[in-house]
Amino acid sequence: MPGDLAGIRQSSYWLDAVGGEAPPPRPEPEALPRSVDVVVIGAGYTGLNAALQTARGGRDTLVLDAGEPGHGCSTRNGGQISTSVKPSLDRLAARFGAERAQAIRAEGRRALDWIGRFVAEEGLDCDFERCGRFHAAHTPWHYEQLARDAETMRRQEAIESFVVPAAEQRRELGTEAYFGGVVFPRHCALQPARYHRALLERARGAGARVTGHCPALSIEAAGGGFDVTTPRGSVRARDVIVATNGYTTGLVPWLRRRVIPIGSYIIVTEELPPALIDRLFPTGRIASDTCKVVYYYRTTPDRKRIAFGGRVSAGETDPAISAPRLYAAMCRVFPDLRDHAITHAWSGTVAYSFDELAHAGVHEGIHYALGYCGSGVSMASYLGMRAGQKVLGLAEGRTAFDDLPFPTRPFYSGRPWFLPAAVAWYRWRDDWQHRRARRRSVSGTAGAGPV
Repeated sequence: MPGDLAGIRQSSYWLDAVGGEAPPPRPEPEALPRSVDVVVIGAGYTGLNAALQTARGGRDTLVLDAGEPGHGCSTRNGGQISTSVKPSLDRLAARFGAERAQAIRAEGRRALDWIGRFVAEEGLDCDFERCGRFHAAHTPWHYEQLARDAETMRRQEAIESFVVPAAEQRRELGTEAYFGGVVFPRHCALQPARYHRALLERARGAGARVTGHCPALSIEAAGGGFDVTTPRGSVRARDVIVATNGYTTGLVPWLRRRVIPIGSYIIVTEELPPALIDRLFPTGRIASDTCKVVYYYRTTPDRKRIAFGGRVSAGETDPAISAPRLYAAMCRVFPDLRDHAITHAWSGTVAYSFDELAHAGVHEGIHYALGYCGSGVSMASYLGMRAGQKVLGLAEGRTAFDDLPFPTRPFYSGRPWFLPAAVAWYRWRDDWQHRRARRRSVSGTAGAGPV
């Protein structure tokens, strides 16, 4: 790998681009208020969108975060925006019936459309762009499956897309690593830290108090509301919203048992020649692939660098270990990058659910929204907004995710002991499928099917 690994910044490129880890200094109150209408726990996309609603609705709102507001995955993700609902309509219909399945899928499309309007109406400076996504197939069989699924989604859900066969792939992505793919023109991108910074400013401007380095230690029902205990004292609140996603602790054990924290890792290249960027990303779309252990990548908003993300180890690791592995994966996709160094490597923690769905609702009086399964930019924002509306008593706050069964597993307490084995298996399967497809492609035989 070109360059000295010791010289790579182990921090989010997005944060560095807006001036570092911390937002502009803002005096915090010497002591927390003794009581408020709403306490929001977590100052990421979910929590800030919820707080924006409640504060604008006239509720005295306090947002607490265990670290600096925005220290988590809200400023550490890839900035890619999709419809955010992973299970297909048919899979959801088999579990919940056709009507509920349609409603769940519609929420994903609604979230995607909503975030574009929200950014525009609020005038958020976050490099938002409806650039589209190229979803690449890592085997011919996956290309055929993508094409079938795209046709089904166009017919059943009016989701716009078009297929790109392998022979035409370079018009979308400058690589021979895949076997074609599907373009979703309505998918979007933004600069994650700029978006978070703009949300923070809007929430504070609406009157919400956002306090960092002040974790909630306990929540106890009391007097028709809740007492939220922190290292800086206790706060009485009528309503509490938990918006911690991949950073969920034992504060509400029922929630912790239902989300799986998973690290996702990203690197960013040095500034690249414009001709190289144009060759690798001719359309400027964001990109992802069909591997079970997925890779995702894009140019930075200024089209000077490439951000490349994914999971590179069975267990959790740190950027010093993930960086060379991600670099090797990036160069397998884009061999033209072998002579170019990377400048940043970092990670963030997302939250998966056992059913691959986001979840929102109320448990024992506590509102929650979490479990975005790695596709949370629009859905976290959207469900946070809806959670704030629910606290205000507005009917539009309810979504198709409310009151869904929220599964866990026996003996699971929030520590995913099973994850390394699962990731290792899926990674082996992805690699085996891809190697098999390449051998068959060279020999001219039929495309590889699934294991």
